[in-house]
Amino acid sequence: MQGIQHVQHVQRARDVSSGDHRNRQQAAADRQRSRPVGELLREWREQRRLSQLEFAIQAEISSRHLSFVETGRAKPSREMVLHLAEQLNVPLRERNHLLLAAGYAPAYAETALDSPEMEAVRAAVRQVLTGHEPYPALVVDYRGTIVDMNASTSIFTEGAAPELLAHPANCLRIALHPNGLAPRIINLGEWRAHLLSRLKRQIALTTDPALTELYNELQSYPCDQPMPDVELPRPGDFVASLHIRSPRHGNSELSFFSTVATFGTPLDITVAELAIESFFPADAETAALLREDQTNGAM
Repeated sequence: MQGIQHVQHVQRARDVSSGDHRNRQQAAADRQRSRPVGELLREWREQRRLSQLEFAIQAEISSRHLSFVETGRAKPSREMVLHLAEQLNVPLRERNHLLLAAGYAPAYAETALDSPEMEAVRAAVRQVLTGHEPYPALVVDYRGTIVDMNASTSIFTEGAAPELLAHPANCLRIALHPNGLAPRIINLGEWRAHLLSRLKRQIALTTDPALTELYNELQSYPCDQPMPDVELPRPGDFVASLHIRSPRHGNSELSFFSTVATFGTPLDITVAELAIESFFPADAETAALLREDQTNGAM
């Protein structure tokens, strides 16, 4: 599952297999278009836990004008809708919904990742993934759907049930499902809490009902370890780390921490929703084993 051909294959698979998600998303967009833009803006403001006065000060408009917009007594211009959406950190996809609700055309395109126009994006993603070898790295969309990954990521997917790896594969399901990576995660309770906490933040950012469905599904998976309410470090830990048993290394313990990178100032919905998660060895033993895998062609 690597290279630009894989990106294109996954994109086509997502187009076919995630039709139900798109249908729900389209239904949500239709519902938003039928609601006044002021009502939607008020919901976003409340979601960000801002009072009307606080938001007016932040957006540098009068609280009276903001009140008129939210109650429908004033029709905001296209520029005002985009300005308020920017101040509320509304994702690009939802900014289009706000524009439609206000009677304006969408501002942001959603270009297919396998289109010729996205060649530079695909090349950049592939360069990051291959450059990260022999350590795992993968590209996901905002729902955790795997778009691409390097060969070293097989350390996480080996032994997972085929249905979990079928397109469109979701990295969160693979990680936490009892037929996925979960049985090999030594600190499953901690890592599960970390992933669910991250997903909750994504739900708060996007208000996407499909993410709430995914959260509820992941929460229903069994876990025989306690989940901490607050992430606390183990002795010597500086970041949240993942500890797994590796069958290919005689069930030795491998330890990782990760970084997440996104595109700076994206202006296309597809690009805005991509994230590259790169895993690094958390100790010298893990680094040595992964380098040995690369030398021996075991990835």
